[in-house]
Amino acid sequence: MTIVKTTFGRRSFIRSTTLAGGGMMLGFSWLASCKPTPEQVLNMPKEWFNINAYLKIGENGLITIMSPNPEIGQNVKTSMPMIVAEELDADWKNVIVEQAPLNTDLFTRQLAGGSQSIRQGWESLRMAGASARQMLKEAAAQQWQVPVEEITTDNGMLSHQGSGNSAGFGEMASAASKIPVPEEVTLKSLKDFKIIRTSRKNVDGPKIVTGQPLYGLDYHREGMLIAMIAHPPAFGMKLKTVDDSVAKSMPGIKDVFTIKTFNDDYKRSAFDNSAFTDLVVVVGNTTWEAMNAKKALKIEWEMAPDIHLDMDLFGRQMSVHFPAGLENTDTHKAQMAELNKKPGKTVRKDGDPIKAFKNASKIIERSYSCPFLAHNCMEPMNFFADVTEDKAELAGPVQTPEFMEKSAAERLGLPLEKVDIQMTRMGGGFGRRLYGHFLTEAAVISQKIKAPVKLVYTREDDMTHGTYRPAYNALYRAALDENNNLVAFHVRTGGIPESPLSANRFPAGAVDHYLAEDWTIDSNITTGAFRAPRSNFIAGAEQSFLDEVAEEAGKDPIEFRLELLARAKSNPVGERNDYEAERYAGVLELVKEKSNWGKEQANLSRGVSAYFCHNSYVAQVLDMVMVNGAPVVEKVYCAIDCGIVVNPDAATNLAEGGVVDGIGHAMYSELTIKDGVPEQNNFDKYKLIRHSEAPKSIEVHFVKNDVDPTGLGEPPFPPIMGAVANALYKATGKRFYDQPFMGSSSKVLG
Repeated sequence: MTIVKTTFGRRSFIRSTTLAGGGMMLGFSWLASCKPTPEQVLNMPKEWFNINAYLKIGENGLITIMSPNPEIGQNVKTSMPMIVAEELDADWKNVIVEQAPLNTDLFTRQLAGGSQSIRQGWESLRMAGASARQMLKEAAAQQWQVPVEEITTDNGMLSHQGSGNSAGFGEMASAASKIPVPEEVTLKSLKDFKIIRTSRKNVDGPKIVTGQPLYGLDYHREGMLIAMIAHPPAFGMKLKTVDDSVAKSMPGIKDVFTIKTFNDDYKRSAFDNSAFTDLVVVVGNTTWEAMNAKKALKIEWEMAPDIHLDMDLFGRQMSVHFPAGLENTDTHKAQMAELNKKPGKTVRKDGDPIKAFKNASKIIERSYSCPFLAHNCMEPMNFFADVTEDKAELAGPVQTPEFMEKSAAERLGLPLEKVDIQMTRMGGGFGRRLYGHFLTEAAVISQKIKAPVKLVYTREDDMTHGTYRPAYNALYRAALDENNNLVAFHVRTGGIPESPLSANRFPAGAVDHYLAEDWTIDSNITTGAFRAPRSNFIAGAEQSFLDEVAEEAGKDPIEFRLELLARAKSNPVGERNDYEAERYAGVLELVKEKSNWGKEQANLSRGVSAYFCHNSYVAQVLDMVMVNGAPVVEKVYCAIDCGIVVNPDAATNLAEGGVVDGIGHAMYSELTIKDGVPEQNNFDKYKLIRHSEAPKSIEVHFVKNDVDPTGLGEPPFPPIMGAVANALYKATGKRFYDQPFMGSSSKVLG
């Protein structure tokens, strides 16, 4: 068992005894027990360390746990309350889960991103449940006049064996609310878990399958109007003039006007990312009427200037350059290929890689690339806003409500406490909804028209407005000695507008001579986080390259990786390696066992891949067959080490989704730019994976250990792309270096 302190600052615990009808309400700090590194403290805002939520116990024994974090399908709305309920010793069937509103007085880090919700909340969530349990025990001890140490809890009941007394949590809730919060509490031993590590159904499942309103597009307010926007047709252009005379006269149209999302003197935060801030707005009674009026607008656009925007990236002040001009994918490819021929900025250097390459018996050199990708959440961007002179009510799907509350308050000229954001469930996020400019747009529109409004993006708006996964390019080189041992490794990589390099990840630490360099290209095309940012490209490139190196060395791909990891474990190079070699090797060993590696059927073409990101380790084996000349994924084996698995069924679902998503993007998806214009603006030109192209089956296996939970929403996504490339090579005899592997997405088959 573990004893933890419950007091970590003025907002660690907030307790209220004013519940109607008695009962107990306990607030707690979700991140009070985090142990951040000095670097994290410097780079992250203070608020991230003070997330709070409520635990309510009613007199009837029902327990309400409010979930502060946004729900985008990762199932934290179920898993986080499970952790609290476990330490409380609650009966799960008596637990009600509710989505908390944004409340910066009580909660901070109300954020969905980085696969951090469970990891960062683990100890504090346990502390919250354990503190409430201790207060209930003390209330029972006082009432029964027995030592508190003799009180036991189980499934929502308090018991004292010596006296025979027992009571439900509800019976003691009112008395417990008067007990001081304990200064320290004892957490359960992991072996005593009854809820954690068991599968629990999605708390929103019945509402989802019966079509009850949960999502932003479902949100409705009586008298609400519908707003739609028109933005420039190309990156590098801006609004000049608009003739709205026809649109204004159309049926159901209330008004047409222009807005500026962010004022020119506003210093944007990391999540105010938007290329187009001068917009034309159409407001009408219905979506159909607004769409038709938008088509009737006659707008003249002009070239945008070269600009530098001041931004505040979690306390780090920087200027971001958006060059003038109309960009093209072909030009981008040439620029990136040229930069990979020149030395980049050295990020890490071990040994003497230049000498090692000069003396090598064999050198393998390969280049890899990937295009921009649109997020394409199934639910397009939308937000509701009702802004009056003294307050703003906002509701919708956003991954960063606390950050966007501050942006909206400043833009509207309202005090922060006058802005209220209600979080709806999201029909997909994948990083796109980290950037909540559409929330600010809705707020500005409502303020201007003086009416409640729901802003709705069309699919075309969503796909052509940004924000995209950056385009990347990577050059890899490996040097082998006369015995086919890997003696030097070199990666030079960059992208538009960022580099995907993580210089301290494997195989850093496993090779004596190692060099990592990077570079970037400025762009006026809006990019941002995409599921597993940067890892979603570099993992596939690296793992595809390692397979080629293994083949040149005459070694089995898994054994080759395990040899390197054995070196990294026993005699690591450098001191900045950000992975644990033993755990990395563990997932490779597990996937090797579960897939019967080396004993596969003769007709199967197999690819393997493994990667570490978001604090978790994933290894995958993909089985492929060729049917009428086309690749078909038969099966994927997935081994994951993400520490303790809170909800196994939900974790499996998350891994399966990442696998399917990764296969689809590696094989089919691409967004290209011609003269600043995205060439794919809907699903007739931008291909996502179809049901028939998904694996026939996926086996997910978790490493069983007692390590605190780490990330899971993103880690299964990046490595599968390498497994696809390696299986394709086995199936076709051809190596694949450029995504999408199956050609241009502008040629979509049925």
